[in-house]
Amino acid sequence: MTSPISALSAFTPGISAIGGGVTGVGGASALGSTSSVSGDNGFADVLAGQVDHLNGLQANADTLAQAAATGDVKDAHDYMVASTEATLATDTVVTLKNQAVSAFTEIMRMSV
Repeated sequence: MTSPISALSAFTPGISAIGGGVTGVGGASALGSTSSVSGDNGFADVLAGQVDHLNGLQANADTLAQAAATGDVKDAHDYMVASTEATLATDTVVTLKNQAVSAFTEIMRMSV
């Protein structure tokens, strides 16, 4: 059985390109991975893992922002890529949260 939450893996940091030229921001590839649903707390574990992954992306972007502000960053594009990844991941999580709340509200309105 596949998990509907696996769509969250769309914002994992492993950026790939044809020919494998782009591999993502340095150090970001170890921040998270897609989990499978198993056990009693499957959905909760996946959701918690993705929130932890989002926190890791934001922490990486914050570290690179601080390095850019102090002039210690080697490549400015690393900061821009990390910042964009964190922004897109945040937008995705917020959108999914809004849709989940909307679905829950709709379910609660159903008459039994």
